[in-house]
Amino acid sequence: QVQLVESGGGSVPAGGSLRVACVYSELPSANYAMGWFRQAPGKEREAVAAINRKGDHTYYRDSIKDRFTIDRGNAKNTVYLHLTMIGLKPDDTAVYYCALAVSGPALEATNWKNISTYNYWGQGTQVTVSS
Repeated sequence: QVQLVESGGGSVPAGGSLRVACVYSELPSANYAMGWFRQAPGKEREAVAAINRKGDHTYYRDSIKDRFTIDRGNAKNTVYLHLTMIGLKPDDTAVYYCALAVSGPALEATNWKNISTYNYWGQGTQVTVSS
């Protein structure tokens, strides 16, 4: 059974940094892409960043692309996904979710932001940025 487990959320003042992580296990396919989404109170879930299967293409939403970095790594039967966030702003406060896409078309600029592109989701980790 596919499992996605996030960690690393927390509370920081504006301008601070955090790194959230997601561990993927029991992946059903070698053809997958991964992403980070976030959802602030009263708002819809939105895409933050994504990385394709090979790890050679990354995608970022405009509001964070100069501050956040997505990267991935492999260890035995486990895949790790990180989101390093610097220069955090109060508007970045949200629950951050990692996501996994194992079926459907390849991850592209036209589909990486779509929730429907992803098949599996983590439980979320809270990031709070105080002003």
